[in-house]
Order: sequence, then C-alpha cells, then structure tokens
Amino acid sequence: MGKHVVVGVDDDFRVRESIVRLAESAGYAPLVFPSAEALLESGDLREAACVITDVRMPGMDGLELHRRIRTIDPALPVILISAHVDDEVRRRALNEGAADFLYKPFDGEELLRSINRAIENTPRS
Repeated sequence: MGKHVVVGVDDDFRVRESIVRLAESAGYAPLVFPSAEALLESGDLREAACVITDVRMPGMDGLELHRRIRTIDPALPVILISAHVDDEVRRRALNEGAADFLYKPFDGEELLRSINRAIENTPRS
C-alpha cells in the first residue's frame, strides 16, 4: 500500500501550502484544493485517507462538504478548521461525525495529531 493521501481544502493559498508541507513531513501524500467544488469535481476523493477542510469558504462551505462526503464515503474522516470561533458550529460538526474541529491558528503538531488519530481510527477496506 502506498502513502496515505491527505486532502486539504481551503480558499487560502497559505493554508493549503501549510497542509502540503505538514503532510509531506509526516510521510503522507498531500492533495490540496481551493474549494469544495474543486475537490468534488476532481474525482480524487476516493483516494483520500483523510480530508481537512476550512469551514468558511466561498461557494460550498466546509460543513456542506462534510455532509456530502458522508453520503459518498461515511467512513472517510473529515477534520474541520476555522478562524472564526463558534462553539455551536463546532458542536454541530462533531455531532454530525467530524473527526475533529480545530480553530485557526493551530499548531502544526496539533493538526498532525488529529490527522494521525483520524487515519488510525478509521477502518478502511
């Protein structure tokens, strides 16, 4: 089996680049997208071991992306990230099955722990 693919979705180029660097440093294969629509249209979702997505993005937001991923692959872990502190949104996302929810700015090690935990705790066929 090859490297686990970690998918990042964020409209901020700097966040996407950070996800790439972090994933590569941990031995994962990163794929990043500027929008939820770009990910869904790519066909790359089936390769993913984990998805990291911003909550607030133009077009489809991260919560809706999470819902769509759950209909496509209910076992695929999704980590939501947000610069806007909103405990109600966080609670709702976790209740709807998000693997984790982190507020920006977060430490790279914190995100890496979340990615590792999500991948390790997900049974894949």
